[in-house]
Amino acid sequence: MSVFIAKRVLTLIATLIGASIVIFIVMEILPGDPALVILGVDASPEAIQSLTKELGLDRPPIERYWGWISGLLQGELGTSYAYKVPIWELIEGALLVTLPLAILSITLSIILALVIGLYAAANHNKAGDITLMGISQLGISVPNFWLAILLILLFAIELRWLPSGGFPGWKEGFWPNIRAMILPSLALATVIGAILARITRSSVLEVFREDYVRTARAKGLSQRATLWRHVLRNAMIPVLTVTGIQFAALLTGTVVVENVFRLPGLGSLVLKAINNRDTIVVENVVLLLAAMVIIVNFIVDLLYAVVDPRLKAHDI
Repeated sequence: MSVFIAKRVLTLIATLIGASIVIFIVMEILPGDPALVILGVDASPEAIQSLTKELGLDRPPIERYWGWISGLLQGELGTSYAYKVPIWELIEGALLVTLPLAILSITLSIILALVIGLYAAANHNKAGDITLMGISQLGISVPNFWLAILLILLFAIELRWLPSGGFPGWKEGFWPNIRAMILPSLALATVIGAILARITRSSVLEVFREDYVRTARAKGLSQRATLWRHVLRNAMIPVLTVTGIQFAALLTGTVVVENVFRLPGLGSLVLKAINNRDTIVVENVVLLLAAMVIIVNFIVDLLYAVVDPRLKAHDI
């Protein structure tokens, strides 16, 4: 197991290095001059050249990439071109919004998936199964930003149960901030929950056809007891795999949903940085999002052996 973990850690590090290179190259080839954006179109060429040198953008790309990576290794993310403040201050405040939102969203999606998927599998080809799978198909096809607008219209404007947007800040207390995250998390969790529900149903039905399940039923074990004792754990491998993949989709969705609900998270931060051509902020935020996805998938890999001890390290 220790060899497996070591291999996965090395893979994680290599993936992060590859992601950093891709992110840096993409930001290099994007059009636009940060100095020109900051100073405005009326700035003189001398002023633009001076600011470019001040920001270090006149250095060779390899030198700037190494300076960025060496700074990351020392815990120095640099200073924002547009806001003139340490980047970590910007990311820290945004992370306190995006991270709880992501955790709440993925938790809701897993709960929805297990409840709907298990019920549909236990009632295969019955009215409940057909109805829930139809609803889940609708959930998959609805864009999360459009669902977010519908949720605002219903729960914020018509019923006035929840706020339509904004984030009061954690200093205002726990509940006001959770209320502000309920609608965004529902908008994000619906699509992912619908996908996971269909995967859960398919995986459970497949395990139900195994010989050991039929043996358990033949010995008099009820369908519910068979489901919880023998089926669920063995059906979780595909669900875990898709959950790790969908976490990346969830983080991508936060970029749009946070702007719909006016949440000051990483999604809003990266969009503002792109508009301001604040490339150093974009690079750090995107790398952080990539690291979160990679780490979640690393944890999923470790959970495989926990869920199904029959799997060996070399099988994963």
